[in-house]
Amino acid sequence: MQHIPRKRFGQNFLIDSKIVADIVDAIHPGRDDLLVEIGPGLGALTRPLLQSLDHLHAVEIDRNIVERLHREFSERYLTIHSADALEFDFQALGKNLRVVGNLPYNISTPILFHLAQFADSIRDMHFMLQKEVVARMVAQPSTSDYGRLSVMLQYRFEMERLFVVSPDCFRPAPKVESAIVRMIPRRQPLIEADKENVFAGIVSAAFSQRRKTLRNTLHGYLKPEDYTALEIDPGKRAENLSVAQFATIADYLGEQQLPP
Repeated sequence: MQHIPRKRFGQNFLIDSKIVADIVDAIHPGRDDLLVEIGPGLGALTRPLLQSLDHLHAVEIDRNIVERLHREFSERYLTIHSADALEFDFQALGKNLRVVGNLPYNISTPILFHLAQFADSIRDMHFMLQKEVVARMVAQPSTSDYGRLSVMLQYRFEMERLFVVSPDCFRPAPKVESAIVRMIPRRQPLIEADKENVFAGIVSAAFSQRRKTLRNTLHGYLKPEDYTALEIDPGKRAENLSVAQFATIADYLGEQQLPP
């Protein structure tokens, strides 16, 4: 029976065999890799991945698809977690985890932030996302695409856009182009764990009004003398600061808040 894509799950199924081969080649799975696929759908990636893996995990929210996968694949080779990826504990699968998937466009950003919590347990991630989202993820300072998403992901991951995928590679065809992105957790974090909340707060505040200067957006965090100490121009906007500069601000504020 043909599966009807469900709009509420953002389902667009990959059907282009060449693109599938290119994605698997980019992932380059090894036989004993601990790999989990988010949203396996009708198995376009699942089948070729299993040709290179001893075992694969999959997280799928659609129960109808879960049933199809159970009928097609043996539990010896595929463990299916019938769950919402936004609530799934990826760390429970083990260390050195590799994550792949064609992420639903409507919840791609929340999933990325959810996965960032498990960065210490992840080796790498390869995702299909809306091309515009990938552009924001890898954007450099002083560009229109550079924003909160860029900073919050780049401080945890090194990222690279690999290639673009056209809408006609899917069923149903989405209205936008897609792109494949590779994400590798930084082994030397720019921010210490106890200062991450400060970092998130200043990044959110700085980008809350993009056209305003840091003097205005960060007035609740920094005084004029703080900018001097940090050697940062308060007349700049958030988009002009590098990830390292945001990290420096968070480190500075974190030190100010430490007890004597």
